[in-house]
Amino acid sequence: MKIGFIGAGNMGRAIIDGWLKTKTVAPTDFYIHSAHQASYELYAQANGLHAVASNLAVAEAADVIVLAVKPNIALHVLKSVQSALTAGKWVITMVSGIDLADYADVVGELPILRIMPNVNVAIGAGMTALIGNDALTADQYAAGQKLFDAIGETSEVAERDFSTFSALAGSSPAYVYFFIDAMARAGVKHGLDKATATKIAAQATLGSAKMVLASDKIPFDLIDQVSSPGGTTVAGLLAMEEAGFMTSVVKGIDATIAKELGDA
Repeated sequence: MKIGFIGAGNMGRAIIDGWLKTKTVAPTDFYIHSAHQASYELYAQANGLHAVASNLAVAEAADVIVLAVKPNIALHVLKSVQSALTAGKWVITMVSGIDLADYADVVGELPILRIMPNVNVAIGAGMTALIGNDALTADQYAAGQKLFDAIGETSEVAERDFSTFSALAGSSPAYVYFFIDAMARAGVKHGLDKATATKIAAQATLGSAKMVLASDKIPFDLIDQVSSPGGTTVAGLLAMEEAGFMTSVVKGIDATIAKELGDA
């Protein structure tokens, strides 16, 4: 399967890096083009990918075209390559804020898989939302799901919930980094060096996330397992909640969704 990328920014490269690391797609099966010529050509050269001269050349060479451009130009770009999207070819779009119906208004019933990945796809630990339009066949959907299952987990999500998914999965790595850094700084406050404190906090976060995924218990039940009566963990939890920990997290997600929907 030849895969073309129109746009090669941070998220596009994260997906490519993930597929390369997991050997899901061979380097020579990638065709990429971006408006930032020097950047994408150097990236292609460093990874053994085909750097091509135009968006149209990507669409002509690839079986699957990944649309990875800014929302304000996405529909124009797709329309400009429509002539090359012949029978059997299909599109994966990772553009936020544009529904499948919006594409249909511009290019008709082209097979499209809409996705919302997060940056952790780069290390094979991503979380990606998927939804296909009516023109996408079951085989095409399965092929798309297989590609993203190779670099993390996938979930079929209704388009109306993409903004919520984006906040919980797309933006949340930044919030988790923020939490890890805050824990590490607390460790520094109490005498650890920053590198050691960061490693401890990051590994504890990783292990805790794996425990949630492996358990049939809800997170609050797992909290109870760690919290001895009258113990240190309870004292810490109560202090965090007194400072508004849960409320601040919910407000952060609310603000993220509001921004995505254009309400902020």
